[in-house]
Amino acid sequence: MQIAVTFRHMETSDPVRAYVEEKLDRVKKYIDEPIDAQVVVSVEKKIRHRAEVNLVAKGITIKGSEETNDMYAAIDAVVDKIERQLKRYKEKLKKHKPLSGRERQVQKTVLAAESIDEGAEQPVIVRTNRFSVKPMSVEEAVMQMDLLHKEFLVFTDDKTEEINVVYRRKDGNYGLIAPESK
Repeated sequence: MQIAVTFRHMETSDPVRAYVEEKLDRVKKYIDEPIDAQVVVSVEKKIRHRAEVNLVAKGITIKGSEETNDMYAAIDAVVDKIERQLKRYKEKLKKHKPLSGRERQVQKTVLAAESIDEGAEQPVIVRTNRFSVKPMSVEEAVMQMDLLHKEFLVFTDDKTEEINVVYRRKDGNYGLIAPESK
């Protein structure tokens, strides 16, 4: 497990760094290696101690943050939150065994707003991301979207092997965009 600890608005502290590493060692049992963890600890207005964790492992990203009046308590709380999320994720994976299918590559492109205005000849691509789309059920896709704190998720349906999109609606429910069967 690789852990990167960043200190904001406070002095670098080896005891805090060691405490973070010791606490994050507990989550190893829930997910497969390799695990990358980015931890940001910060102090705001000398009384608000905040700990943020971004955990990335094979096919899963989990984020959590907590704020208290004690740094060690904030670290404990955020690690407990991450551990609960991982337990829930692992339980759901046990219930949903996806078919071993092939992953697809998807490309995400962001266009500059000015390039879409009238008078512009071609849209300008600002950023492009490539990522694998693994086969999963709709329920697993919703769970993954919640863990990532995203508004939508592109995935391959494990039954039909078609690319689908699940998204969060304004009323709090979820929507599914699936291709039409021929």
